[in-house]
Amino acid sequence: MYTHTQETQSKMTPVSSLQNLREGNKRFQENVRLSRNLVQQVRETATGQYPYATVLSCIDSRVSSELIFDQGMGDLFSIRIAGNFVNEDILGSMEFACKLAGTKLVVVLGHTACGAVKGACDHARLGNLTALINKIEPAVEAVTEPQDQSVRNSGNIEFVNNVAEKNVLMTIDNVRNQSPVLAEMEANNEIKIIGGMYDISNGEVTFYS
Repeated sequence: MYTHTQETQSKMTPVSSLQNLREGNKRFQENVRLSRNLVQQVRETATGQYPYATVLSCIDSRVSSELIFDQGMGDLFSIRIAGNFVNEDILGSMEFACKLAGTKLVVVLGHTACGAVKGACDHARLGNLTALINKIEPAVEAVTEPQDQSVRNSGNIEFVNNVAEKNVLMTIDNVRNQSPVLAEMEANNEIKIIGGMYDISNGEVTFYS
């Protein structure tokens, strides 16, 4: 498998970038990965990198973007934070990745049974984690069902996963609202901003249209 160059990156589009990730995730699920010489790719990317997609995902050890999308060295910018939300620094990283480094796709990727989301559902409080949880709690409030407070917690996995999905969608809104740079690029069809959910039980990523 080749290493992306400036020429191959320039030929990528938001649509083809998304299709690449879809195909890579399918290979991952089927355990049929592309053959890559990663050491060779290290040498080939030593003088420059030309990723085609930027993925914001959770720090969860089971959700490595390069693995679940079967990608190699230099293919993705991978941003990871518990709960896959955005702040000023993450938005700046995305703007660098897209505007300056040329990626064509931004993916906000949540996952099922997310521990950070569970913490938000339970309104957990612990040191610096409290500030992080506070950033996810708006998604908890935005999910209106069930109304029974006794089951609006981490013990209700359906509720947790619904909050995880809402958190992805709200994060996408925040990207567009808080980054005029990325919003303009999307409006000009230079990039696509999309959400997705990784199922930790089977390895499948479902993309949101």
